This record gives sequence, C-alpha cells and structure tokens, in this order.
Amino acid sequence: MEEKTAAFTYTRSDRWRQRLRQVRSNVKSLIPFSAGIAAALLGLLIYSLLKPAPEPLTLKQVNAAVAEAMASATPAPAYSAQVFQVIQPSLVLIQSSGPDQDGKQTDGLGSGVVISEQGEILTALHVVDGATEIKVFFADGTETSAQVTGAQPENDIAVLQPDQLPNVLVPAVLGNPNAMRVGDEAFAVGNPFGLYSSMSAGVISGFNRLFQAEGSDQQIAGLIQIDSAVNPGNSGGPLLNRYGQVIGIVIGIMNPTDEEFFVGIGFAVPITIAGGAAGAPQY
Repeated sequence: MEEKTAAFTYTRSDRWRQRLRQVRSNVKSLIPFSAGIAAALLGLLIYSLLKPAPEPLTLKQVNAAVAEAMASATPAPAYSAQVFQVIQPSLVLIQSSGPDQDGKQTDGLGSGVVISEQGEILTALHVVDGATEIKVFFADGTETSAQVTGAQPENDIAVLQPDQLPNVLVPAVLGNPNAMRVGDEAFAVGNPFGLYSSMSAGVISGFNRLFQAEGSDQQIAGLIQIDSAVNPGNSGGPLLNRYGQVIGIVIGIMNPTDEEFFVGIGFAVPITIAGGAAGAPQY
C-alpha cells in the first residue's frame, strides 16, 4: 500500500516540474518580442519629444485658406455663353437688294439660321421679299447667293437655299416652344444694325400675341413675346432657350414712336410653326 502511494506522488511531481519547465521556455521565447515592442515604444517617445506636434490652426488661418480656395475656383460658364457657342456656327447674315414700291433700289439686312443638312435657312420674309439679289454669309466666312424656296406670308417666314454650302455646315437644333413658360430665359442672336453675331438675353414675356408690322395690313397671330433686345437686322434670327435650341424666329418689334429702336417688346414666330415652311411638321 505504501509503495503505490510513493509511486503516485513521484509521478505527480514530475508532471508539475515538466509544466514549469515549459512555462519557463515560453517566457524566454517571448523576451525578444517584448524587447522589440519596448524598443519601438521608446523610439516613439523619443521622436515625440524631439519633434513636438504642430500647433493647431487659428480661426484666421482657416478663413484665409478657405478664401484662397474659393478665389481659385473656376465658376461654371453662364447659360448665355453656352447658348452662344452652340448657335453661333449656325447663324447666317443675309443681305438683299431690289426695288421698293417706288422702283428705287434698296438694300436689306437681316439674319437667318441653318436648320437642315441641306443648308436650308429660315429667316423673316420681309428681309428678302421682292429682292432681286440675295447674299448669305456663313459663320466660317463663306459668301454665296441664295434663292427663296419656301414661304409663309401669313407668318412672315421664308426659306432660303444657298447656291453654295460651306465646308463645315452646322444645322441648329430645334426645340419645343410649347414647353416654355412666361419668365423662362430667351436668347436672341442676330446681326442688329449689321453688327454680326450679336447676342441679347431676356425672358419670355407672353404667348399667343398679335402683331401688325408698320405699313402692313396683315396681323400675325400666335407669336412669342420677348424682352430680349432686338433691333433692325435681328429679323429672321433665332430665338433660343437655355440649351441653345431654336424655339422661334424673330420677325419684329413693337415701338409706339417713329424711330426704329427697341423699347422692350419683340416678337418671334414659334419654330413649331415657322419650321413648316421648310417641310417640318407643325404642332
């Protein structure tokens, strides 16, 4: 009985010694790792002591940085600038000559816009009505004669076909005036007083207006009223929305005086009607 107890005691002691040796071995193996961590922490401490953290920015410095960033930012271009870039290649200057009612030779000046890949030009009929010679000048400088191939006398609209097309022909994009509302932007581009490729900006002032040109017995109905500045030479030029799409053709101004200058009321034939002179669907 005593021998069995001694054997049991001896075996248990050996096991504890073995476990203790294993623990010591594990601790020794962790010493290099622990030393590395301690060295790293010591290095960070020394670095932070030798190079302290930067001082926080003051409110004045923050405001100065924000102001500099805002000053260097490039603002988006205005709608008018984008509209002009879109329509300018499609704009046409028109010169006409022919006898007036008294048989005297007179010269006319107006604007037009290319609306098809065949070079068809929409303009105001009174710009070319009765002319014996019509010349058109494209945006690239091409100069050529042109013929009247279509007309809507009831709307003062004419279609011209140039005898020669420019090397680069850029038809305008036609828009939908029925989607416009009073107060929407309206841009007129033309050649007032012969000042080629001039632009004015305003808003749509009304729809379905009546207009009767001076010296004419005919009233034109269904017009768009605008306050974008238009003057002699603008007739036949395009009226545009903010996307550079043609929504009308300018035909006249209202002026209660005897002088030919703009007083804030201009009229344009909706492109949905004017386009019919060139075979476009009307709606």
